[in-house]
Amino acid sequence: MTLCWVDGRPTEVLGVKDRGLAYGDGLFETVLVKSGQPTLLDRHLQRLASGGSRLAINLDLKLLRDECNAFAAQMGEGVLKLIVTRGDGQRGYAPAPDATPRRILQSSALPVYPAAHAEQGIRLFPCQTRLAEQPLLAGLKHLNRLEQVIARGEWRDALHAEGLMRDTSGRIVEGVHSNLFLVAQDVLFTADLSRCGVAGVMRAELLDQARSTGITVQIADLQMTHLAQADEVFVCNSVYGIWPVTGFERQHWSVGPLTRKLQNLACRLLDI
Repeated sequence: MTLCWVDGRPTEVLGVKDRGLAYGDGLFETVLVKSGQPTLLDRHLQRLASGGSRLAINLDLKLLRDECNAFAAQMGEGVLKLIVTRGDGQRGYAPAPDATPRRILQSSALPVYPAAHAEQGIRLFPCQTRLAEQPLLAGLKHLNRLEQVIARGEWRDALHAEGLMRDTSGRIVEGVHSNLFLVAQDVLFTADLSRCGVAGVMRAELLDQARSTGITVQIADLQMTHLAQADEVFVCNSVYGIWPVTGFERQHWSVGPLTRKLQNLACRLLDI
């Protein structure tokens, strides 16, 4: 059964004046729900709060937490999409100073991924779509995801489970719906997201866990040469955890020990 709440009430009706529809003026989170519990909810709300602060959208985090918990309890299992928009507005970019943020919660079934993605690894598709560099929006999971929509339309074969995205300067940034990590000489690398990209919840969790266990972490500008020199490669998000990457164009990698270590950690965090 699909559930949908708008501002705490069961409905699928949304007013046409909503600025999320008109301008993408809002944020969203994609939360895995297991046994009626939203996983990594603190991380999701922290990111939402950061995004709300940067976009000057005043969020009631306690209300959002309470609604997510109640909604997840009704779902039981699946994926909860939490959308927060600035609310209604009239024509024009300038937001009304008294706009009331809107809360939208939607449920969907758990996606069914082949077990081989996690066990044996995946291939990355070389996306031609580039991410625009805009520091004001960098890291945010805002509602405008047209770059990802275009990139995901570049391949339809079953050979590739994810695509590799770069910015307009050619730096490696992330996957279409994931963050990317490299391992080289026992150092864990991930992209600097100060220009563009989404600062994923699982990415943040893995960085903290790695540092706490003594793994050397480096956030850096990643070039294609770094990918070619990597010993291990993997992608991650907060729904499936970690997928090892074993192929990209003519490059190949084995599923390495650090990838497996972090993958097991992610599985425990998500109860998968």
